[in-house]
Amino acid sequence: MQILQYLVAFFFALGVLVVVHELGHYLAARACDVKVLRFSFGFGRVLWSRRAGADATEWAICAFPLGGYVKMLDEREAEESIAPSELARAFNRKNVWQRILIVIAGPLANFLLAIAVYWVLFMAGHHELVSVIGPVSQDSPAARAGLQAGDRVTAVNGDVVKSWSDLRWAVMDAALDGRSLQLDVRKEDGTHARRSLSLAGVSIDDRQPDPMQQAGLSLPVPPIPAVIGKVLEGSPAAAAGLQAGDRILAIDAQPVTYFQDFAERIAALPGQSVSLRVQRGSAEMQIGVQVAAQKDSKPLRGRIGVAVQPQPGAADSFIEAVSYGPLAAMSHALDSTWNTTVFSLKVMWRMVRGEVSLRNVSGPLTIASYAGQSAQAGIEPYVSFIALISISLGVLNLLPVPLLDGGHLLYYVAEIIRGKPLSEHLMELGQRFGLVLLAGLMLLAFFNDINRQFSGLG
Repeated sequence: MQILQYLVAFFFALGVLVVVHELGHYLAARACDVKVLRFSFGFGRVLWSRRAGADATEWAICAFPLGGYVKMLDEREAEESIAPSELARAFNRKNVWQRILIVIAGPLANFLLAIAVYWVLFMAGHHELVSVIGPVSQDSPAARAGLQAGDRVTAVNGDVVKSWSDLRWAVMDAALDGRSLQLDVRKEDGTHARRSLSLAGVSIDDRQPDPMQQAGLSLPVPPIPAVIGKVLEGSPAAAAGLQAGDRILAIDAQPVTYFQDFAERIAALPGQSVSLRVQRGSAEMQIGVQVAAQKDSKPLRGRIGVAVQPQPGAADSFIEAVSYGPLAAMSHALDSTWNTTVFSLKVMWRMVRGEVSLRNVSGPLTIASYAGQSAQAGIEPYVSFIALISISLGVLNLLPVPLLDGGHLLYYVAEIIRGKPLSEHLMELGQRFGLVLLAGLMLLAFFNDINRQFSGLG
């Protein structure tokens, strides 16, 4: 059932993004009086189609749904001669600026979709984790900067920070360059301080922990008692005889109060045996547990296979509703779209330079997983996910790679410089190169997806 939910969430998001992208091309073509022959969602064999409009444009759904296209009247691709009365409506007969507009309209539509989604979210109000720092890892950049649990970050390099996601974006961006951040914080006693957080050595790499974790920053911890809510079948906890409802009082004679303390101590003991003092009902007992090593984490983290007992409302103090007026919401929507676009380009450039691992390239399996997870989390995370992927799709299509929109733009820029179009032979060579490059990227993305799935099975 979960797989079906993930697939529905993925294909709905994909459908929205592809249709919006191709609709951008379609509307620009119509505005430039180019005849559109087909508007297709997907590639390959046509599963459904109908013709509509003055030009009898074919609207089609095809078998392979990972993309789409708009087919326009073009002398270079026509299977038979074009009627003289329609030659002026052929794509190749339009001037270079009209062709640029038609090509760039697809990615532009994706950016506009993201802006619209963020604008509505910011106006309607959405829930955000506050920018309060949780437990700070010892000997970490955050600890060396003097940050402490309970500090609330109010600004980064002078820019106001309202949420954990604002802080995370700032850290991720600075980590790409190994820069330092100037954090303005409000401490629990109400006093203010400025801290310099150096991110030298913090990397964005699929093989490394999350950059926030590398920096020593963690989410604030709700004061949830160390009571077990669920014991996983076949886990070390089940083998040791732990039960739902057991309250952990101590680990190796060291007292435990909150579940987060318990989880962190277990995580630090992979492969070791521990003695737990447990309260079950009115009785207390000692239970020995062999801590397993979580194979998909680096460095290794310990786990025993238990889940916390839910405490409704425990995290309410760390969540705030954020909303803005129409103008302020639009400003934030533009900022979010721009910052995400720039960050994506920086990551891609560092991949090309070998400074960021190619393991970070994700394919449809990973995207489907994120789509399903965000959909399960609620409408706000899901539409935010759609906005994020829409930006990624826009950025990807603007890359100067033949077969992509950016590749066509590259041809047209060369045409403006030369004063005439590139030769068909040169463009054909470019298309072949682009096909090989995109096929390689697809294979890499699928390899990374499959590798993630198998690495998470341990």
